[in-house]
Amino acid sequence: MNVRQLEIFRTIMRDGTITAAANSLGVSQPAVSKLLLQLEDQLGYALFERIGGRLVPTMEAHLLFSDADRVFRQMEALKTLARDVGANKIGLLRIGASLPLAYSVLPPALADFRSRHPEVKIHLHTLPKREIAEALTIGDIDVAVTLSAILAPSVRVEALGATPMVAVLREGDPLAAHEVITPELLEGVPLISYGSHADEVGPALDEAFASRGLIRDVAIQIASSVGALPLVRQGLGVAVVDGLAVLQGGEGIVARRFEPVVTTRVSISINEQRPKSRFISAFLQSLRRSFAAAEDCTAPRR
Repeated sequence: MNVRQLEIFRTIMRDGTITAAANSLGVSQPAVSKLLLQLEDQLGYALFERIGGRLVPTMEAHLLFSDADRVFRQMEALKTLARDVGANKIGLLRIGASLPLAYSVLPPALADFRSRHPEVKIHLHTLPKREIAEALTIGDIDVAVTLSAILAPSVRVEALGATPMVAVLREGDPLAAHEVITPELLEGVPLISYGSHADEVGPALDEAFASRGLIRDVAIQIASSVGALPLVRQGLGVAVVDGLAVLQGGEGIVARRFEPVVTTRVSISINEQRPKSRFISAFLQSLRRSFAAAEDCTAPRR
């Protein structure tokens, strides 16, 4: 399987038809069909079947696609790396960030950084942590900013700080009269929060409820605090999420301290085995300033 065959296979799987794949790649349909046939001949089995006039991937194609897609993206990352090395990565900083950070501390950090380095282009990737970790490992990004540490042999992690869990409620909710929200107060209330397997924070919240003799029963499970706010505003329940939700703000909602105190760590991760952008240090300074300013705002007030 050569690079061109891999690209053809990946594009057909993504676009669904040979015609669509040919259009995406800017080549003729016969050229795509020919390369696909060559690939199937080399493999010794079919990757697609025609059923009812549609091109349907075989089981073998599905088994190959995940790894083929990953290998292709690694090859693209290698091409980018080669270009960056040749250009000394002038004027480019690639950042991977969890959604709550992209909506809270990153905008002021980037504003501060850009005021000092207006020539630098920013590539900001807001992705789930698993995809950020993969992008950092293969060199698609220069620095990762996440709500928990990325654990990998080549990755250096720095703790930026910690943010507490808060309870986010709809304005007018009777519970908003309380300065502190506890598991006891949330008993019988539809809860919007992270799942029990959400990195470190899910088990920590489970333990907070268990310490009061209660089971944390999540009615609506979310992946990030960004998704919780509109649900609370709609009256679907009370959210217990990271304090960065407070910085996202919004009308119709209020935040209160949650106790027992549970925090989530904000981490900066850099792959030590990849060439570093010469702008990382300056960006991290701006990020630290932004997070320090945010710490005063994440403690909810009445």
